[in-house]
Amino acid sequence: MLACHFKSARTLNRINSGPAAPFLEGFVQTLEARGYANPTIRYHVGAVHHLCSWAAAKSRSLSTFDDESFGSFLHHLPSCHCVPAQRGTFIHHARFSVALFGSYLREIGVLPARLKEVKEPILASFHHWMLNHRGVKESTLKIYDRVIPALLETVAGDAASIDARTLRSFFATHSKDLSQGSASNVANAVRMFMRYLIAEGISAPGLDSALPTAASWRGTSLPRSLPSSDVDRVIAACDPSRKEGLRDRAIILLLVRLGLRASDVCGLRLEDLDWSQASIRVSGKGRRDAQMPLTQEIGDSVLAYLQSGRPQTESASLFVRHTPPIRPFASSSAISGIVAGAIQRAGIKSPCRGSHVLRHSAAVTMLRNGVSLQEIGTVLRHRSLHTTLHYAKVDTALLQLVVHPWPEVAS
Repeated sequence: MLACHFKSARTLNRINSGPAAPFLEGFVQTLEARGYANPTIRYHVGAVHHLCSWAAAKSRSLSTFDDESFGSFLHHLPSCHCVPAQRGTFIHHARFSVALFGSYLREIGVLPARLKEVKEPILASFHHWMLNHRGVKESTLKIYDRVIPALLETVAGDAASIDARTLRSFFATHSKDLSQGSASNVANAVRMFMRYLIAEGISAPGLDSALPTAASWRGTSLPRSLPSSDVDRVIAACDPSRKEGLRDRAIILLLVRLGLRASDVCGLRLEDLDWSQASIRVSGKGRRDAQMPLTQEIGDSVLAYLQSGRPQTESASLFVRHTPPIRPFASSSAISGIVAGAIQRAGIKSPCRGSHVLRHSAAVTMLRNGVSLQEIGTVLRHRSLHTTLHYAKVDTALLQLVVHPWPEVAS
């Protein structure tokens, strides 16, 4: 593998005879699998060779390295006096090399996993229960992970000792400076954890009701949407002559024509496309699958991306990153970032720049074209019609038929 990236026999001999040699072949294979370009791989290999030579000079074993050790290497770079063949490692770029190499050493077991990556047994069991019995997504668990460990700390890790007073005290302490939405997230995380403890027989039934529902007033605002002309400008802002533009255009069409959520798009896989039936399978909230139409416009855009835009990768995800490492998007926030970029390029003043504005726009467009609320709810895969009723407020023509004049005007 190294010979594919270094043509100089002298350089290869120097690297293969250095202290980094036992790790470099596997490290390079990892970088190649993630789509890194040759110059980038050469730089990372050079930085790792420099790191290992520096460690050997100090009689340090890589198996004893920690964040402080890697930091010491970075700290020495500005005043580096290593042999000339090892110079040229710059601190700004070396940070990425060190992070990648550290992750690789953890993957192969040379270094232990980070403490924050090691979950308490009860948290690991909670994750398994939520994924397999509640059908939640990893992104939801990340929200819970900000809350549950802190709750366990208040009882020294003894989940069985959690009672109503503990829950109310914890919620009051951790939500006093939060917005209504963030406070609701804390309450929801605590309730779900208590339901898990109840299901496992650790806590008494009914303890999940110890927290009152956070006050909220739904339906006080209008749906934040874009007019059809602005939606067309957002789509046109994706340059089809660029590979990223082909991907972004396909993503935006899925969002605005089918009203998909960012998480829906992020979770799409190649196997979800059924070209013969012109349909696409979407796994939404609670892992509820739905078959959506693969219209001509969307199908042409997705096909163009697959044929000319999608990087070569073993990943089964439909949409992937175009910058190394080539892999699926880490979260749905990447989809929102793509939408925000397109809105900015289109020069549109949007009420918000996240992907949900396109979902709202799809619903509002359907409503103004005479589609019923029940049909809109079916397309958007709402569990309740009450959720879809949020869009009724934008039908001003219909609202004018039922509005009552002010008494002063009528008299």
